Amino acid sequence: MKVRQLFFDLDRTLWDFETNSRFALQYLYDDLKLGDSIDHFMHFHHTYIRINADLWNQYGNGKLTKEELRDNRFKKALEHHGIHDNDLAKKMSDGYIELSPQQTALFPGAVQMLDELKGEDYRLHIITNGFKEVQHIKLSRSGISKYFDMVLCSEEIGVTKPHREIFREAQRITECSTEHAIMIGDDFKADIIGALNAGWTAIHFDPEVKFKKERNVPRIRELSEIPSVVNLLPIVGN
Repeated sequence: MKVRQLFFDLDRTLWDFETNSRFALQYLYDDLKLGDSIDHFMHFHHTYIRINADLWNQYGNGKLTKEELRDNRFKKALEHHGIHDNDLAKKMSDGYIELSPQQTALFPGAVQMLDELKGEDYRLHIITNGFKEVQHIKLSRSGISKYFDMVLCSEEIGVTKPHREIFREAQRITECSTEHAIMIGDDFKADIIGALNAGWTAIHFDPEVKFKKERNVPRIRELSEIPSVVNLLPIVGN
C-alpha cells in the first residue's frame, strides 16, 4: 500500500503570517519614523493589509507581476496617508522583504503535529503561492524545513493555487497518486477548492471559523487535530 502524502500550505497554515508580518511592519514604521506623518501604527497597518490583499488577488489572477506587487503595495499604502515618496516606499519594500521572512512565529502545536506525522511515516510537503526566495527562509528560520521532502512554490511553474497544474506538478514530483494526496490549508479557494478540483482530499484549517463548512471537507481549528483527522479519512476512490 502506498503511503499517504500530506501537502501543506505555509503562510497562515503553519507559519503565522499575520504575527510575523505585523512585527516587521512595526519595526519599519518605527525605524523609518513614519509616526511623524501617520499618527498611529495601526492606521498604517490596516491600510497596508487591505492594499496588499487586493494586489495579491490581482497577482493570483494573473493581472499583476511579482515585481509590480512588490513595487506598489507600500507606494499605495503611503499615498493613502498623503505620503508621496518613492524612495521611502522602496526602503520599506526592501526592508520588509528582508525582515519579514526572518520571523519565526508558528501556529500553536505546529512542531508537535509535524513530529507526530513524521513518526507515523507520512511524507510531508509544502505547496505555496509565496515567493521562492522568502518561503525557504521562513521554513529554515522557523526550524521546520527538515520535515518536508518537497517545497513547491507556484512561481516555479507559472501558475498559482487553485490552478490544477500546480497540484498535478506536485504529484509528478512526489510520485503521489491522486487517491493518496491530502491538501491542508487555510485558503478555501486556493487550497481546498484547488485540491478538490484536482481529485485530492482536503482538510480546511479555519481557526477563526471564517468560512461556511463545506460538505465532506473536514474543518479543524487547531493543528493538533490533524493526525487524528488524517487517520480517519477514507481513501479517495475506494
